[in-house]
Amino acid sequence: MAQSVIVNRRFCVPGPVDLAMVRDKIASQYGNFVIGDVNGNMMFQVKKPGFGLHKKMILLDSSGSPVLTMKEKSMTLHNRWQVFKGGSTEECDMLYTVKRSSMIQRTTKLEVFLGQNNGEKTCDFRVKGTNWLERSSVVYAGESDVIVAQMQHKKHTRHTALSGKDSFSVTVNPNVDYAFIASLVVLFDVIDRQESGKGIGTDNFEAAHVVQGLFQ
Repeated sequence: MAQSVIVNRRFCVPGPVDLAMVRDKIASQYGNFVIGDVNGNMMFQVKKPGFGLHKKMILLDSSGSPVLTMKEKSMTLHNRWQVFKGGSTEECDMLYTVKRSSMIQRTTKLEVFLGQNNGEKTCDFRVKGTNWLERSSVVYAGESDVIVAQMQHKKHTRHTALSGKDSFSVTVNPNVDYAFIASLVVLFDVIDRQESGKGIGTDNFEAAHVVQGLFQ
């Protein structure tokens, strides 16, 4: 497919990208992730900055620089999140909006509207949960059946259950912005957990090294 630059051209590469995403504290509603490659190298972190009236998460690159800011829009019926470039939350810096497809869903489905899609009559991307129990999902281009990325929630072992880590493996197709996909997986996890009633608790993120070995 044609190159799909959403966040930045540097996050689009000719081959597929495999991401290992780890979130601490399984009982938490939303919060902190570490995102790495198959060799255990950290690529991004997602952090929840302090306290405030709005739910907000920041995607940082490996150097700690903000790539995206994800903020839930208050007083909406469809769990609408707005995603901005860098550390901004100004409307002029909004890149895309993510929201539930409908208020009542058997499996979580999200619609993504890019910043210039003001009418929101047709989504630019959509995320569809494929298995409620396994919490896997697929990202499609628009209303088509063209797959741009797939996420699989890794089943718990005794070790992961005791450690309190929740992990996902994500495959991003060639020339697709993998920072964009990472943000969609984070938001899918947040909204899916809200819908399933598992979103209770607080985050206390600890170690980035847990990314290593996820694909072994």
